[in-house]
Amino acid sequence: MANPVPRVRVPAQAKAGEMIEIKTLISHEMESGQRKDASGKVIPRQIINKFTAAFNGKPVFEADWFPSISANPYQSFFYKAKESGEFKFTWKDDNGSDYTTTAKLTVA
Repeated sequence: MANPVPRVRVPAQAKAGEMIEIKTLISHEMESGQRKDASGKVIPRQIINKFTAAFNGKPVFEADWFPSISANPYQSFFYKAKESGEFKFTWKDDNGSDYTTTAKLTVA
């Protein structure tokens, strides 16, 4: 499997009190553990099982994912902009890997 690539879309600026939509996507095969390879052996499960978003170090969104989630999972959510700062997005894989990226938001 290629190294998962996280992508996010966060508006660069927002007005105080404005609801903004945050969109995320990560390139990942999301192997469910239910398929077999050419020799008939079960391919081990390897999915991203948790997604979290924090703003200025405080959690603002969290989702648990299960084997039925699609490959290259997309997640969006809304956030009420109150102050300027930085989002940190984290995807946790079954194999213990964490994939992270950040995005800044300026509130005027």
